[in-house]
Amino acid sequence: MNWKHFFTSSIGRKFTMGLSGIFLILFLIVHAGINSCIFLNDHGETFNQVARFMSHNWIMRFLEIGLFATLVLHIIQGLTLWYLNKKARPVDYAFNQPSKNSKWYSRSMGILGTLLLLFIVMHLNHFYVGTKIALYGGDKPHNLYEEMQEVFSNQWVVVLYLVGVIALFWHLYHGFQSAFHTLGINHKKYTPIINCAGLTYAVIICILFALMPIAMFLHWLN
Repeated sequence: MNWKHFFTSSIGRKFTMGLSGIFLILFLIVHAGINSCIFLNDHGETFNQVARFMSHNWIMRFLEIGLFATLVLHIIQGLTLWYLNKKARPVDYAFNQPSKNSKWYSRSMGILGTLLLLFIVMHLNHFYVGTKIALYGGDKPHNLYEEMQEVFSNQWVVVLYLVGVIALFWHLYHGFQSAFHTLGINHKKYTPIINCAGLTYAVIICILFALMPIAMFLHWLN
């Protein structure tokens, strides 16, 4: 089997989903850490400094290309696997009892992934596009902290973000375990540890992401 056949096979697609998923999991740690600078409550000074460094450092900008390539690959492989699974079994078995065979979030990864994709598009539109326009439009001053305050002053935007974070939680909780399982790390001794780590990771990341719009909307921050 050559590389082309491997990456278009079911096993290959799951393997790339696992690898890309772990990369995105690591990215979210960095992303949440940077955004958490707003909780220093220094009028966004530290947050803006870190955000400016990340957007102007050529190494970070190079890694950004890899990040988007990985995200696109993850989305394409995920949608393809979901479609192939549906196509392989267009009609449910007469005595199929999915609730006894798998968790609801495992069966709903297609829906959760779609909600998450819409959330990512909204997030990029709110914060990424403006930053890049300022950067490549003559490196104009851009206060990302003030932009966050403006965006999260709208209660409906806050609600949509919280819905996105909920979808992200279940996606991360299942995806964390699934990624290690796909890569062959599946042992009765280590699997419970991985599951616990996945739950802890998903809870911490999603609480941080949820607190950001809530704190802005309720004016907990200066």
